[in-house]
Parts: sequence; C-alpha cells; structure tokens
Amino acid sequence: MMSTTVADLLLEKRTQLKVEIKGWVRTFRANRFIALNDGSTINNIQCVVDFENFNEALLKRVTTGAALYITGELVESQGKGQSVEVVVSSLEILGDSDPESYPIQPKKHSFEFLRDNAHLRTRTSTLSAVMRVKSSLSFAIHKYFTENGFYNMHTPIITGSDAEGAGEMFRITTLDCKNPPLDKSGEVNFKEDFFGKEANLTVSGQLEAETYAMSLGKVYTFGPTFRAENSNTSRHLSEFWMVEPEVAFMDLAGNMDLAEDFMKSIIQYILNHNKEDLLFLDERLFNEEKSKPQAERSPMRLIEKLKFVTDNNFKRVSYTEAIDILRNSKPNKKKKFKYLINEWGADLQSEHERYLVEKHFKCPVILFDYPANIKAFYMRLNDDEKTVRAMDVLFPGIGEIVGGAQREERLEVLKEKMADLDISEEELWWYLDLRKYGTAVHSGFGLGFERLVMFSTGMTNIRDVIPFPRTPQNAEF
Repeated sequence: MMSTTVADLLLEKRTQLKVEIKGWVRTFRANRFIALNDGSTINNIQCVVDFENFNEALLKRVTTGAALYITGELVESQGKGQSVEVVVSSLEILGDSDPESYPIQPKKHSFEFLRDNAHLRTRTSTLSAVMRVKSSLSFAIHKYFTENGFYNMHTPIITGSDAEGAGEMFRITTLDCKNPPLDKSGEVNFKEDFFGKEANLTVSGQLEAETYAMSLGKVYTFGPTFRAENSNTSRHLSEFWMVEPEVAFMDLAGNMDLAEDFMKSIIQYILNHNKEDLLFLDERLFNEEKSKPQAERSPMRLIEKLKFVTDNNFKRVSYTEAIDILRNSKPNKKKKFKYLINEWGADLQSEHERYLVEKHFKCPVILFDYPANIKAFYMRLNDDEKTVRAMDVLFPGIGEIVGGAQREERLEVLKEKMADLDISEEELWWYLDLRKYGTAVHSGFGLGFERLVMFSTGMTNIRDVIPFPRTPQNAEF
C-alpha cells in the first residue's frame, strides 16, 4: 500500500492502486464526498465514502478541520474538477474538530479575521499557497548563493551597534526596570547590565557581514532583523527577515549586476516550481482587483509581473537623471503625485519609483548615485562629494525592493562621515579596523524577505506573508 501526499496522488497516472493518506478535512458534502488537504498542494483530493457501509456516528465526526487517516483505492474520477479520487475503504479520525467553534469555515474570510486566527490561517488555500511560495523563495536564495560561491554566515541578533544610525532599536537588558542602577551623573549604568554595555536587537547584519567578506571574499546572511518604528502600515513589521550579501573587490557596477542576476534567478525558480500556487494567487489577485476603482488597479496580473522581472533587462539610471524625468513628467506637472518633485535632493517615494518602472521605462530599474545626505554613513562617497555609490532596485507594483551600495573603504573619509553624523568611533572600532588592515573596494545589498514574498504572491499586507506578525501593540501567539 502506498502512503503518500495529496500532491503525489494527484500526479499519479496509475489507478486501481491501494493508497493511504492523512490530512485535514476542507469540506464534507452529501455525507459522501470528503475534500482532503495535507498542505502539500493548493488542491484537495476527493475521497468518496459509501455512507451505507460506515458507522453514522463516525461520519458525523468528519467535520471541517478534522484530521483523518484514510485508506482506499485510487481510481479515475467520475466527477468534474479532478482526474483521480480515492474510494474509501477505511476511515479513522485522528483528531476531532468542533464544528461549532472551529473558526476556519469553507467560506471567504477577511485577512483581518485570519490574522486574529494566525495559528490556523494556513488551513486556508490563500495562506497555504503564500507559505509554500515563501518556502521556495527561501530555498532559491540559499541555492543561488551556494551555487555562486558565497558562504553563509549568522550575524548576531543581539548587537551593540546600530548599522543604520537610525536609533529605532529594541533594547536588551536584564536590569531592574523599576529601579535600574545609576552612575554618578544619574544615567542608567549599563556597565552593570548583562553585557556590560547597552545592547539592542539588530537592525541589520551588514556591518558584521562586511568583516567576513573581507576575509572569505563572498558571504551572505539571511536572518531576523528588528525595527522599533511605531509604523502601523501594510508595509512595515517590527520583526522581519533580511537577505544581505557582501562581496570583497566588487564595485557598484558589479553590485548592480549581482542584484539583477540574483532577483531574476529566485523569481524564475518559483515560476518553475510553484506553478499551481502562483496560478491560484494570480486569479485571487485578479478577482480582488475587480472591486477596486479603475485608477487603483494594477496594470499587470501577478504572473505577468513576475515575468516582467525575469524577461527584461534592468535599466540603470542615475538619481540625477531620474529626478529630471520625474520633474518633467505629466503626473508631476499636473500635480497628480502626492509628493511633488521640485528639486534635486528629494527622497523618492513609492509613487515616483513605480512611475519610472511602470510608465516611463517599462522595465525594472536600478537607480544609483544618490545624494549623500539621504543615505547611510557607510556608503562610498563619489568624487563630486555630493553623491554616494548607492543603488536601489525598483520593481512594478512595489517600488524599491533592494537597497545596496559600494561601501566606503577609505579610513579617513569614513571617519569624517561618522563625525558629521555623531557616530562613535569607539563603538565601531572593529569596523574601522577593516579600513586599516587590508582595505579594498567592497559592496553589498539588503533585501527585505517579506517584501519579496509580498511581490511574489500579490499579497497587499506584509502581515499576511509572515507566520506571526510583530507590529506595534501586537505580539500575539
């Protein structure tokens, strides 16, 4: 007897096979047809019960959400919608599900409702499809870097440095919150804390990854990062995952080439390996878009958007050129942009980035050479001393998805930039050491993993692409 997954059974070409299958009930119709799903595929397998040959009390326990163990014969399906089905010979209830209280019913639930039931929401078709695509993307990332000679490293989750200089960090302490020890000046004495200094949850693994790149050549980190921003939007999380490669001896041009090749590769992987899930999510998004006003609808369907990335060369455009295009664009002249572009130095918003990708160039765009004053201290200063060798990759429907830069490898220049921003040399002495002992050109970028999953699945709220979202005033589950 074959014990297998629903996905395998649905692909099985042979019939009259004795099979066994375990899964959860999606629906039970007419006391005869069980739709069973085990998480291996978007599709259910139909299991046909001859109710006259089964105990009535047993069949009453076949409710939505119940876990079953079924044995039977795989046969050609007589009905529409599936090629094969299982004629049930024995049925065991592995776990009951109370139909009165089970929240995930065979109907359309709002995403808000599902977030309140995040421990059960992957029992739905949409959320299970999202998580399978997410798993494939994670594998594709590791696969790409491994095949291209990168070494994986785990950067610290607890850190004493702020990579972005943003200051919006979660503090880690074992001190008594009500009565912390104070120093002579009346400030909290962190020397008595667990680590002997102020410590926080990391906002990025980049600075630490740079240390390994400057000895191993090519490294990447893929781990959790934390931002204590009080930002309750559909695009922000307090805990999310970042993919951050760092490469020695690579300049900005090489960094842009790497980002393009990487993004194309991982998107192509899910197009090849998650066809059914993507087709389902494509249809879901298309139907959702129908209810929106025409002006708010996406110009592309989901799979079309993914192929837009894999099938087009990414256009490289300087920030200065982009500003000129945006300043002279129709939406700007007619004041259709929410944030009007009037002068060089403006921080571009999602609406500007999307215009460049979707309307002007009609392909993914990489912007580079940004004004120094809107970018981080570690980015390489250009000879004009106004711009830095930063780059952002822009995608349709979302705008910026990757941000990176050639790093500042010159010790004195880096020190000057840190002084201007009041960043302590003492705190980052080890980072400065990299510029003292065998410094060299090096570059890298960061990709917010959940933003990538949003783009790849067509989900519009970042809270729906992570198992248990952490947001302001919310740490449930």
